[in-house]
Amino acid sequence: MSLMSARDVVCGYGATDRIVNGVGMEVSAGELVAIVGPNGAGKSTLLKAIAGLLRLTAGAVLLDNVPIHQLPARERARLGIAFVPQEANVFPTMTVRENLEIGGFLEPRATPARIDAVFTRFPLLAERRRTLARTLSGGQRQVLAMAMALMVEPRLLLLDEPSAGLSPKAAEALFATIAAIHSEGTAIIMVEQNANEALLLAERGIVLVQGRAAREGAARELAADPDVRRLFLGG
Repeated sequence: MSLMSARDVVCGYGATDRIVNGVGMEVSAGELVAIVGPNGAGKSTLLKAIAGLLRLTAGAVLLDNVPIHQLPARERARLGIAFVPQEANVFPTMTVRENLEIGGFLEPRATPARIDAVFTRFPLLAERRRTLARTLSGGQRQVLAMAMALMVEPRLLLLDEPSAGLSPKAAEALFATIAAIHSEGTAIIMVEQNANEALLLAERGIVLVQGRAAREGAARELAADPDVRRLFLGG
């Protein structure tokens, strides 16, 4: 059963701007879908449209087969969609715990218990709970950003280039964290510059080119397809 579906989505950053040009996709409950493709293909723009940060020019976004594309981002978060942007995704002058408190803005009464759950899941964050976010390493900041998103107990987690700027070792650890979150039943759409790693982690993949879905299918089959590798994955 489809958890989220995007139907013929057209959107951009202006009334006549078409960065995403008729994309359709579906995500089932608990599924991990990787969106890969060249720079400028509209991958991050599509995520922002699903999250409610961009208004659609045409098309629709549905959650549980109910249209939500007219709802603001806050209401989509309340329904279970959480977005982790690539940059500016934590509050650097606040502590780890304060960042998590902000992440729990939708249900303040549930926040203390959810913070305890986050600290159990991510012992590193528990150890650094009083540390300012700006002092964390790049990988630690990304974990904190995902933990903030988990404070709303999302059914669908949207990750925009989570490994960008990380060392190979930090990226490997982050992908392991994403796999663990997914294994607990959270559906994930991940836009990722490291296309090979993303497709190995995901169940399905979508190759986005010039705002359109050029290829879609089982993630490992796409990763192994010589044409996909040559044209979109760097060989």
